[in-house]
Amino acid sequence: MITYIFQDWKSNQQNSRGRFLMVLFRIASYYSRGGIVSLLLFPYIIFYKILVNFILGTEIPHDLKAGKGLRVFHGQALVVHSNTVLGSDCTLRQSTTIGNNGSSDSCPVIGNHVDIGANVCIIGDIRIGDHVKIGAGSVVVKSIPSYSVAVGNPARIIRQTEPELA
Repeated sequence: MITYIFQDWKSNQQNSRGRFLMVLFRIASYYSRGGIVSLLLFPYIIFYKILVNFILGTEIPHDLKAGKGLRVFHGQALVVHSNTVLGSDCTLRQSTTIGNNGSSDSCPVIGNHVDIGANVCIIGDIRIGDHVKIGAGSVVVKSIPSYSVAVGNPARIIRQTEPELA
């Protein structure tokens, strides 16, 4: 359990707020495992929602599916829908919204190593590939292939890079 809770610790080096948010999130996400754990952590979920949602102004649902190494810079006004799927080693910045488009509950599936700038809106049943960078202020309503850089409103691909060979 300790390894699970601290899986984002190294990714948030020199980012004490990010470390704090990720530890709180990982403890809360343990609640989603069900069984006796859910009963024991129910009071914590209430604490989590009050502290993280209302006091810190960050909406990272406890049942969000997020890979290890999640980085959160600043976090204020960050809203992520619980049906969103985040890959490993993703970066989220302030004033970002990720969720559905209002006509369905389908949410984005975001790949590994995705860097999302500040004030970004990613909505709808779309896929963001691996190793994608989304520029600040972008509005993403269409899928983005892996190894791309996307910017603008609506977001458009301005560059595609080749995968680095190991």
